[in-house]
Amino acid sequence: MIKEFRLPDLGEGLTESEILSWKVAVGDTVTLNQVIAEVETAKAVVELPSPFAGVITALHEEPGTIVEVGKPIVSFEVADDGGGSPSGVAPAGVAPAGANNAVAGAAKREPNLVGYGAVVESSGRPVRLARTFTTAVVEPVATVPAETQPAETDTAERPRSTPPVRKLAKDLGVELAAVAGTGAGGLITREDVRNFVGGELSAPVRHLSAVSDSVSAAGPGAQGGREVRTPIKGVRKFTAAAMVASAFTAPHATEFLTVDVTPTMDLLAKLKSSRAFSGYKLTPLTLVAKAVLIALRRNPSLNSRWEEASQEIVQFNYVNLGIAAATPRGLTVPNIKDADTLSLLELSEALTGLTEMARAGKTAPADLSGGTISITNIGVFGIDAGTPILNPGEAAILAMGAVRRTPWEFQDEVALRQVMTLSLSFDHRLVDGEQGSRFLADVGAILAEPGMVLTMV
Repeated sequence: MIKEFRLPDLGEGLTESEILSWKVAVGDTVTLNQVIAEVETAKAVVELPSPFAGVITALHEEPGTIVEVGKPIVSFEVADDGGGSPSGVAPAGVAPAGANNAVAGAAKREPNLVGYGAVVESSGRPVRLARTFTTAVVEPVATVPAETQPAETDTAERPRSTPPVRKLAKDLGVELAAVAGTGAGGLITREDVRNFVGGELSAPVRHLSAVSDSVSAAGPGAQGGREVRTPIKGVRKFTAAAMVASAFTAPHATEFLTVDVTPTMDLLAKLKSSRAFSGYKLTPLTLVAKAVLIALRRNPSLNSRWEEASQEIVQFNYVNLGIAAATPRGLTVPNIKDADTLSLLELSEALTGLTEMARAGKTAPADLSGGTISITNIGVFGIDAGTPILNPGEAAILAMGAVRRTPWEFQDEVALRQVMTLSLSFDHRLVDGEQGSRFLADVGAILAEPGMVLTMV
């Protein structure tokens, strides 16, 4: 029996993924949950396990292809269990013995470790599961002929499009339900929205496929021409959309504080040489992160979120600390869950694991969502200060600059001290200047004199 595996929803509310590489070939025998491919979502690289045990009969997409959720990507020949379906799953539309008629036509799902997995063909209309994501609407992963869908139960669904396209339509006052999609599978594109309002906007951007063709023709790293074109996709595409949304939604304010962190650097050296911290990777980021977590206790407004839909300010009683990480595929901001409950040793271990996974492109999707406040370490690039853009949905982000030996006033004299500049950007809807200043001053006070922690806890 031939079974198709359709690209599943990988649990991020995204509508497409790129096939990076196949781990199998046509003719290979695979087992259930064996990794068959690596795919890149807009946030991370995910290993895709097989939902079947059987023989690969076809690979429908080449590496480098961007595939929409729900499209077939691989076919298997699986053993027939005698009942016409593999792994004991009843044929579509046939209820197992003892099942009531309400579930007779329900779609059965094969075992799968990623997302929802493949859906066995069904004569009934797939039921969309309730989702809480706000970045995209994921369509059902199986299509059903119109004649099999009961007209009386049909409800209007949100037109298929991507978040940037919906943002463009909102800005232009266009109702997407009135726009005909020309993209793959009826997807509404930017060009469709522009054409709908009369084509008087800026010249349409070429389709991604056209850009890809121009790149492949010259070679991805071709140096002979006067310019190199790279498709905007994956992490870069997601980051760009997120940063634009953040910059033009949240009113940013940025403050700076230059601090003598010599006592903190001395403490760091002592901790590294102590037996208790042997084997742990301690860096200035570890101590800055701990200082941020302590300062948040006195300044909780920086650990909050503005919810436009409900017109509420949500203040968190926990801290999911985001750490901006530069990876070969672009910037990601994985976060440490409940970082405020961790000891310095545990925080050090979590930071090390988080950054290593991010740089390897193996960050789990769950670690890339739910952050409440972030830190970006621009000091590793030799930069002193900057104006960081908020991670969408967060109230604040702290940039830590390079630690430099600088002439500094110390005990009524000028001495060479180790100095760092902190840059704090915050959402001025949530954080007033006074609150932002107090938080930044608290972080600076801890780093200038770690013993100040005793007065804050």
